[in-house]
Amino acid sequence: MLPDGAYDVLVVDAEATDPTGVLRLDLTILGGEHKGDVVSMRAEGLDADELAVLGTPGTLTVTAGEPSLALE
Repeated sequence: MLPDGAYDVLVVDAEATDPTGVLRLDLTILGGEHKGDVVSMRAEGLDADELAVLGTPGTLTVTAGEPSLALE
């Protein structure tokens, strides 16, 4: 698990996991102590398909151990 903080990330893999729009995302961290680490997470409510999010930059924020993702 990543320490609390904000991380610049890039979506390197995405897979639709069910018909409700939930995606499994693999994100690579772009800088700092964890640069190059790959983090997997589930994302809901992105309103995009798995191909549309590939290569998309964003910010992964971890607060009290809970991740949230904002894609650009």
